[in-house]
Amino acid sequence: MLHRDILLVEDNPDDVELTRLAFEEASVSNRLVVVGDGAEALDYLFARGRHAERNPAELPSIVMLDLNLPKLDGREVLQAIRAEPATRELPVIVLTTSAEPFDVETSYALGVNSYIQKPVDFEQFVAAVRQVGLYWLVLNHPRVA
Repeated sequence: MLHRDILLVEDNPDDVELTRLAFEEASVSNRLVVVGDGAEALDYLFARGRHAERNPAELPSIVMLDLNLPKLDGREVLQAIRAEPATRELPVIVLTTSAEPFDVETSYALGVNSYIQKPVDFEQFVAAVRQVGLYWLVLNHPRVA
């Protein structure tokens, strides 16, 4: 089975490290690629800017997207992902601290596949990451282009 990268779009270094540890604890073997703002996320996905050498056809397995980001927020990133045919069906999971109904509804209206509020407790966070990994990386069968 091909282990494609996971793109984590997160500006908080503590949350990045927590996510790395949670993936390690959950035995997720996919490489975690981290970008710190919305503009860099789109540069990575569309292979431009400092990611221009990346093959744009090699998309990550999933994008884990925080909503509150510098430069472009998560909603703008999600909108841009869904607007492009090459990334329209890319699985995007919002992973954020917000449980505000507006954020949840807006994210789904923009085409997010899943919305997860970050658990505060590390063990709960590991359990959530394990479930994400199990579903999106093992059980789910993506469409073949």
